[in-house]
Amino acid sequence: MAPDRNTIDAFVKLGKYLTDFCDKCYSNAPQVDQGLKEIIARAGHQNGWFTEDNILFSLQQWGDLLTEKNIKDWLSNYSFNENSEPKTIGIVMAGNIPLVGFHDFLSVLLSGNKVLAKLSSNDKVLLPYISNYLIRQEPSLSDKIEFTEDKLENFDAVIATGSNNTSRYFEYYFGKKPNIIRKNRNSVAVLIGNETEEELKALGEDIFRYYGLGCRNVSKIYVPKGYDFDSLFNALFHYQDIIHQHKYANNYDYNKAVYLMSEFKILDNGFLILKEDEALTSPISALFYSYYDDETSLREKLQYMEEQIQCVVSNAERDINFGDTQKPSLSDFADGIDTMEFLLKL
Repeated sequence: MAPDRNTIDAFVKLGKYLTDFCDKCYSNAPQVDQGLKEIIARAGHQNGWFTEDNILFSLQQWGDLLTEKNIKDWLSNYSFNENSEPKTIGIVMAGNIPLVGFHDFLSVLLSGNKVLAKLSSNDKVLLPYISNYLIRQEPSLSDKIEFTEDKLENFDAVIATGSNNTSRYFEYYFGKKPNIIRKNRNSVAVLIGNETEEELKALGEDIFRYYGLGCRNVSKIYVPKGYDFDSLFNALFHYQDIIHQHKYANNYDYNKAVYLMSEFKILDNGFLILKEDEALTSPISALFYSYYDDETSLREKLQYMEEQIQCVVSNAERDINFGDTQKPSLSDFADGIDTMEFLLKL
C-alpha cells in the first residue's frame, strides 16, 4: 500500500510542531505549548532518567528529521504495492530512552499499515500525546493507531525491542509470525591518538547523552597501546555536571565502590570511571576500554562482533562522526535491519 499523502503531511506538521516547541523551550519563550510541557514533566516523574533536557533533545532530533524532503527522500528508496491490504503490526516498545520506538511507529504508518503498540512502563505518555497530535492533523489515523497494555493479539507481524533475555521470550511468543526481534547492542569508539579536543568533547555526547542508556551510546573505546588518557579526561570535563543527577550519581558511587573493593585498576575523574575490560557493555557511569596493537586487526575483530555492535565512532570516513550517534537519519535502522523493507514484503 502506497504511503498516504495526508499521513505524510501529518508527520511533516508534527516535525514543525516539535521544532517550534523546542525552539521556544530553549529560548524560554512564554508561549510554550503547556500540554506538551506537562507531558514532559509527567514522563520525568514516571522515569527519573527522562530529564527535560534529554526529552527535548529527542523531540528536537525528530523535529529535524520530519521534514517533507527527508521523508520523501527516504520513501523514494522503496517500491510500494498499491493493491496490498493494510496489516496490523504489533510493536513492543523499549523504554530506555525517550521515544525509542518512534521510528518503528513512523515506519508502520508510512508503509500504509496499522500500529498495535505495547508501550514500555518506562515511557508511557510521550508517544500517546504525539499520536493524538497526529490524529488531530489527520483524523483517519485514529483507525490505524492502537495502544494496548494487554498481551499482543490479532496482529500480522511484530517488531519487538528488548534485551538478550526478553528476546528469548519474544521468540517464543512471536516466532510463528513475521518478526523483527532486537537484542542488546552497544556502540564503540576507535581512537587513534590524533583526535582534536573538539572531537573528544563530541565523543562525550556519545557517551553521556541519555546517561548512556541507549544502544547508540558509546560504552567501550579502543585505544592504541600507550594511549595518554589525559587529553580524553580534559575534554570530557565539560560534562562534569552529570554527577548532579542523583540516579547517575548513585550508579557512579556503587560501581566505583565495587571496583575498588575488587581491587580493579580504574581511572576516575569524579564523574566517569574508566576500566580496562574486554566486554562491550559497561554499567552506567563507567566506560570500558581496550588497547589494540594495529588498527587492521582491530577492524577485523569489530567485524567479527558486528552483531553485538550498533555503531562504530571514529574520525575515519567509514564510521559515524564523534558526537553524532544520537542523531540517526531516517535510513539508519536499528541492528542494520531495514524495517521499511520488512514491512513492504509482508
